[in-house]
Amino acid sequence: MDKLTIRGGIPLCGEIRISGAKNAALPILAATLLTDKPVLIGNIPHLHDITTTMELLGLMGSELMLDERMNIEVNNRNVDQLYAPYELVKTMRASILVLGPLLSRYGQAQVSLPGGCTIGSRPVDLHLKGLSAMGAEISVEDGYIHAHARRLHGAYINFDPVTVTGTENLMMAATLADGRTIIENAAREPEVMDLALCLNAMGAKITGAGTGRIEIEGVSQLNGARYDILPDRIETGTYLVAAAMTGGKVKLKNTDPSLLEAVLLKLREAGADITHDDTTISLAMEPGARPKAVDVYTSPFPGFPTDMQAQFTAMNCIAEGRAVITENIFNNRFLHVKELQKMGADLDLAESHVVINGVDRLTSSRITAKDLRASACLILAGLVAQGETLVEQVYHIDRGYETIEEKLMQLGAHIRRLP
Repeated sequence: MDKLTIRGGIPLCGEIRISGAKNAALPILAATLLTDKPVLIGNIPHLHDITTTMELLGLMGSELMLDERMNIEVNNRNVDQLYAPYELVKTMRASILVLGPLLSRYGQAQVSLPGGCTIGSRPVDLHLKGLSAMGAEISVEDGYIHAHARRLHGAYINFDPVTVTGTENLMMAATLADGRTIIENAAREPEVMDLALCLNAMGAKITGAGTGRIEIEGVSQLNGARYDILPDRIETGTYLVAAAMTGGKVKLKNTDPSLLEAVLLKLREAGADITHDDTTISLAMEPGARPKAVDVYTSPFPGFPTDMQAQFTAMNCIAEGRAVITENIFNNRFLHVKELQKMGADLDLAESHVVINGVDRLTSSRITAKDLRASACLILAGLVAQGETLVEQVYHIDRGYETIEEKLMQLGAHIRRLP
């Protein structure tokens, strides 16, 4: 099992290119199941979750072609297996996103209940209730969702609470349903809007994506399309925090500042000098200055993203002052706290929040990553720790960050992967 070894204390400086967003690519790959025409998807990140999704589609009969620029052409003219097995779904919760498209286009689906990171309760019952409201017959037996429908029909669906994958699943299902579907209290994340834009490019009739109310007028069929995935806002934020923690100066290209305004606001509050245009962000810290402690309160978009909580926890560990991090999205997303304490961080965890008193420095340790964003958090901590830090179980990081050690090395970090 791969490990990363990191020698800390080096300010990150330089330029890197941001990859396409995993959380946009996965639902868009699932959306190709809605048509028998070729769909060409660009700006796809090279990640383990992308490989898993391609394997899942291939198992169903999809024909996939990947070029040297990470463009994927998907042709679903010969799909004949409406089945998502446990062996693949257990590693990635986003596999549930094939349920809506399969049911809508083919009238049936058998999908294993999902797995993925152990970051708290993320039930799929909202997906199932929504599909039932659209006329599907659904049962759960032996860990599998069995769904049938002659043709889905439009429905009024009000989510409580907001769910990103639920919004995406039902939006995809509604594109081929009979009549109009309204999704109230819909997720507003940029990745939801990206999916809607791709579906509309395929001939869907979706309005309101990016707001709390999405309307979908069902059509009889969708067509092929060419679509580029939006930049990864979480990867962008992670490298910005890494530069702020290490007292560095970086320029991130092929990104979109409008996707992470809440993160940029907090980084400025921490003392970072940030400039940007439409596709680049530059961050510089005053040489020798520690970041200032900042409170974080996670909430659905456009609020502060839960996927950036762990990275800001790491930054606050070496910041000047005291900060409180409050996690409102998931109920088990502080798995990194005990590992940070091994490095000398002063953290006090109590249910949904952690109180952090910044220390002058962290010390190297042997630490273990427990989920995707915790992996990023611990790597950031290693970048500022005295000595050499060993981060184990970094397979998590490969699910969401494209060649993270190579990009960090481009910025001057001393980091390498060990088998």
